[in-house]
Amino acid sequence: MRNLLCTAILAMLCPLTSAQENSHWPTQDGVFVISNFRFGSGETLPQLRLHYLTLGKPHRDQNGHTDNVVLLLHGTGGDAHSLLNPIFSDVLFGPGQPLDISKYFIILPDDIGHGASSKPSDGLHARFPRYDYDDMVKTQHAMLTEGLKVDHLRLILGTSMGCMQSFVWGETFPGFADALAPFACLPTQIAGRNRMMRYMAVQAIEQDPQWMGGDYKTEPLQGVRTAVELTLIMGSSPLQMQKQAPTRAASETYVDSYLKNRVPAVDANDLIYQFQASRNYDPSAHLDRITVPVLYINSADDYINPPELGIAETLAKKMPRCRFILIPTSDATRGHGTHTVAAVWKDYLVQLLQGSAPSASAPHQ
Repeated sequence: MRNLLCTAILAMLCPLTSAQENSHWPTQDGVFVISNFRFGSGETLPQLRLHYLTLGKPHRDQNGHTDNVVLLLHGTGGDAHSLLNPIFSDVLFGPGQPLDISKYFIILPDDIGHGASSKPSDGLHARFPRYDYDDMVKTQHAMLTEGLKVDHLRLILGTSMGCMQSFVWGETFPGFADALAPFACLPTQIAGRNRMMRYMAVQAIEQDPQWMGGDYKTEPLQGVRTAVELTLIMGSSPLQMQKQAPTRAASETYVDSYLKNRVPAVDANDLIYQFQASRNYDPSAHLDRITVPVLYINSADDYINPPELGIAETLAKKMPRCRFILIPTSDATRGHGTHTVAAVWKDYLVQLLQGSAPSASAPHQ
């Protein structure tokens, strides 16, 4: 049940794999530190730590530009290990696969507020700077260019929050990547039911008396529990949940097991910041700046980004080389978590890479 449950819900509150499951990939750890980083809010941090993992080796073309680097961006609450999930990595990273690590240099960062990068739970708690997606992309760019000496990307592939960051990347640094692959999001402000759920999750924690304005000594468990319950619904896959829990008893056991595993692993302030990072996200006005090939994929059973809104199809037209795919609900899809099930969309990725291959003389930006 665990693997199916994990793929059925948000990367955000689900440890997709254990360290043991990931051990067969020869990752290298790295840390990039930015001194006196100034956030978009005007706040600063004396030292901003960004942790990342890499696979493979960088290659440079005849002009000295990196030409095989792939940036993989995780979802809300995930980290650099999230996309090492076997249902993603085993399908893409092996010999002859689309992102074969003998050919590509793959970078998987921990975003601000996540994993081993700087975050509220390090000690500042609710006094940690109010980061947003623009800050995340800005620091990713610095990590690449200043830390890893990467001046060009072959591909940016992002899931969920990483999907939204992919659009921000495309607008903020046009042409820095040959292609974009945003999976499971909408390129517009987070509103409607999506924002309501995020707002309720944050409110559940902040209205718990044990939260104490973020200076709690022990976790505000009731607030955290309610927030985690909301994320379970947000990332749910009705077809798979019905299959896994076809009776009342099985359904209740499913929930109890999930909460038992997840609630103790959540820091309340980290969770609040992760949800609030999307507060000013809205790339819709400048999507026409994204002129590189874009493979934009959502799934029909995604509760967070429901297809009946029609937003994805409309906004995809603003990007001149965007191909939007809505994957029909099937036994292979996992709701919002379909973004990690690479077998479902692998062939589309192959087509994107083939169609976006730059010529040897193409200038890098």
